[in-house]
This record gives sequence, C-alpha cells and structure tokens, in this order.
Amino acid sequence: MSEIRDVNLWESGARKIEWVKRNMPLLNGIEKEFAAEKPFKGLKVALSVHLEAKTAYLCKVLAAGGAEMYVTGSNPLSTQDDVAAALVHDGLNVFAWYDSNEEEYHRHISKVIDCAPNIIIDDGGDLVNLIHNERTDLIPNVIGGCEETTTGIIRLLAMDKAKALKFPMVLVNDADCKHLFDNRYGTGQSVWDGINRTTNLIVAGKNVVVAGYGWCGKGVAMRAKGLGADVIVTEIDPIKAMEAVMDGFKVMPMREAAKTGDFFVTVTGCADVIGEEAFNNMKDGAICCNAGHFDVEVNMAKLREIAVDSYAARNNIMGYKLKNGKTVFVIAEGRLVNLAAGDGHPAEIMDMSFAIQALSAEYLVKNKDKLGGEHMTVNVPKEIDRKVAERKLNAWGFEIDRLTPEQEKYLGSV
Repeated sequence: MSEIRDVNLWESGARKIEWVKRNMPLLNGIEKEFAAEKPFKGLKVALSVHLEAKTAYLCKVLAAGGAEMYVTGSNPLSTQDDVAAALVHDGLNVFAWYDSNEEEYHRHISKVIDCAPNIIIDDGGDLVNLIHNERTDLIPNVIGGCEETTTGIIRLLAMDKAKALKFPMVLVNDADCKHLFDNRYGTGQSVWDGINRTTNLIVAGKNVVVAGYGWCGKGVAMRAKGLGADVIVTEIDPIKAMEAVMDGFKVMPMREAAKTGDFFVTVTGCADVIGEEAFNNMKDGAICCNAGHFDVEVNMAKLREIAVDSYAARNNIMGYKLKNGKTVFVIAEGRLVNLAAGDGHPAEIMDMSFAIQALSAEYLVKNKDKLGGEHMTVNVPKEIDRKVAERKLNAWGFEIDRLTPEQEKYLGSV
C-alpha cells in the first residue's frame, strides 16, 4: 500500500531512528504510556511532517498507541528514503520520496488522506487545506488535528477567522515548549548546520542578513553572532525591530541590507521577502537561503526569470548570473535549508516538540466532544506544556522549587 523509493534501504533508516530514539527521553516515556493505554486504538492518523528520523520515531510512538499510521513528507527535499523504508518495514503506510516533483508530492499527500483519517498531524497545512479544498467528503471523519509550524498556524487562523475551518486544530507551534526552544535553539543550530555543511565557507567576519526577527529569526541571528558574523536584521514589525537593535544587531530595509550581505537567511513565513530589487543590489557571490516553510520567501521564480544563466556551483547550490554581471547563489532551491541541506533540528529539541504533538493528539481524542464551536483553533493546554517542561528537566537531572502552601496563599491574596 506504500509508495517509496526502495524498501531495501530500511536498515540504514532503522539505525538513524534508533540513534534519535536514544536521545529523545520524553518520547521514550510517552511511547511506554501509549503502548499500555492505546489511546488511538481503532483510529487512523494522517501525518505530513518532514520525513526524517525524528519524525519517524514520532510515527512509531503514535503507532504504539494503537494508531494506524499514514505518513508523507511536508517538503519534497526533506524526505530521507532510508527512513521511509524503515517505517514501511515496520508496517506503517508511507507515501513519500526525496526530490518529488509537484505531481508526485500532491499524489503522496492525497494518498495519505485517502485513508479517511481521524487525526491530522500537519506541518505547513497541506493536509488540512487539501481536505478542505478537494476532499470535503472526509471532514466528518476528522476528530481534529495538530499543526507544527508558524506558517501552518497563519493559514489556520485565517481559515478560522473566515469560518472556513471545519474541525478543531491544536496550535502546537504556539506552545512555550515548542516556539521557545524548537524555533529559537532548534532553528538557530540546524540552519547553520545546513549552511556550513553545504557551502564549506567560514561565517566569521561575514555580514549575515536575517529576514524576520520572530523566534526562528532570533535563533538564526544569535547563532550567526556566535559564529563571528556581523548580523543585520530586516523586519516589518517596529517592536521586533527594536528588540533586534537592543539585542545588538543592525536593522535596515532589505534593499539596503542587500548591498552588504554575504549570507541571507529568510525566516518570515511571507512571500517575496528577497525579490528582484534585492537580487540586483547584492554583491557578487552573495548566498541566499530560506528557513521558512515554503520556497517563496526567496523569490525563486523571479530570480530564474531575471537570470541570464544558471549552473550547479556545488552540490545543492545553484548559481544565477544576472544582467549586471554578478552571480547570486541559492542553497537547496530556496527550500528549508535546515532540512533540504541538513538533518533538521537536533533530536533533543524535537523530543519536546514531538512530545507536545503526541500529547496534543491524545488530548484531541479524549476531549473530542468538548472542542470546536465558535473557534476551531485550539491552544495547547498549559498542563501539557508544563508536563513536557517538567519531564525534560527531570531527564536532564535538574530540580526546581515548589510553592509552599503559604506562598500559594500569598500569591492568591488580594
């Protein structure tokens, strides 16, 4: 029933999954709980998340809880074929392969929802949007879902505001244990892992332009500074721009930043962040990449249109020669640099994010008759956030103080 490159690659994928499992203690504990309680028994889960080892382990945890898993990737360049093979070898249904074209990618996400899922685990909103736009017949089967990313949440909030969202969706990315750590520390490290391994160039002494100063942008800028770069931030939000200044970074419009940048990283969730004007202003040899979900932040369509020539400069790096004689380089076709040119966030970080995913999916099942109504977007319950934080601290070997009854009484007094 699966559609992958080659099931014979499974042993390599299994080793990758076993490695991350050793470094994901929260999911280890949840897997044991789910195996005993079977909260998803009789339910079908459709999952579209970057298909690498950490995601695969989340799939196995949900399967241990009784879920019948249907899995695809959320980006054509982030799927690892050996990991997909390992899941199929373990009996899960997988429809994905590396470097799928547009038709293949759409076919794979379509096959995942053909199962008539009860729970959706989404990354960027592709499954939710496909169900709402092309397969509305499946809506009655859906208890609800969880969304992993900022970009996906933006889409969900717009749908909810328009009263177009037809089942509850938990905003996983808005949980403190997700955006504070995954977005800042996970993105910060994995973006530079991808850039460094792909370019083999030094960062120290270079000018790094970070477009967007949300939690992901904060992490990218912080790590760039740590590597010795001079960091420039571009923003549309005056409060975030002010925060960037106070964090020690220069702030300016993209048209100006383009003139001095050596590396450009977009982390906004918006389109055309780096467009024609910026490309033409760039120095010869400037390197662009994207750490937002979709490949529209660095406007690749416009760059291909205005380029007089293009060539493969290095594995996963394309050079685009412009009419002014300068060449602009782009990593991983403008897709997620930390996954299309790397292995994504560290396992210890995704342990928290995927723990929230797993517990939020369980929350949906246990509260299916209480959710929905006027608003279909659902915040992660604070008790789940706190449970994940407490378990992570315990796994690290740290303890914290507890309020005494007298302190609780004091804080509750008026």
